[in-house]
Amino acid sequence: MGACLSSPPQAAGRYSAPVYYPPPQTSGPGQQFVLFFPDKAMPCRSFLEGRPCRRRNCQYSHEMTSLCHFVFQLRQARQTISCCVYTITCREISEELVDAHRRGVQVRVVTEDEKMDDKGSKTMNLRSQGISVRKDGRGLMHHKFAVVDGRTVLNGSFNWTRSAVLNNRENVVISQDPNLARAFTAEFERLWRAFARNR
Repeated sequence: MGACLSSPPQAAGRYSAPVYYPPPQTSGPGQQFVLFFPDKAMPCRSFLEGRPCRRRNCQYSHEMTSLCHFVFQLRQARQTISCCVYTITCREISEELVDAHRRGVQVRVVTEDEKMDDKGSKTMNLRSQGISVRKDGRGLMHHKFAVVDGRTVLNGSFNWTRSAVLNNRENVVISQDPNLARAFTAEFERLWRAFARNR
């Protein structure tokens, strides 16, 4: 076997500061924490999928990075994921949205129309997989948020791109505050209706 024999992430996880504050050890109404980027490396696919990595000298991360925490929040979805994002080029995030869709979660995306055809954009692939995508009209769709199951909000400066993961100083606040969840859900539904013709 290879020299890299990492263990898959556990529920509590292995944390490498400064990923978040305070530690996301519990969940429930009112809980919140923040993720900071950049990460030192992209996560190993095996590690992200909960499998041991058996590649020799694997160059990818085998720790609970900010991106891992972000992806795992999406993975908790059982009913809905509602996203308003400027652009999506991060493969790990787009694959998690597709996986959620395949297990029966309603995934909806509102995005910036000028970014849909950019090199590396995953938006058209999401659409081809059956995910509902709507583009904005005038002005920029500069939101970067998601609401999971109407309860958990992921919001911050973080663009859903590989460059943001590895190079940018970004943040994502993850909150289960009911008032915030209602506000972001209302904003998503307002935009979803407003862009009903922009498919």
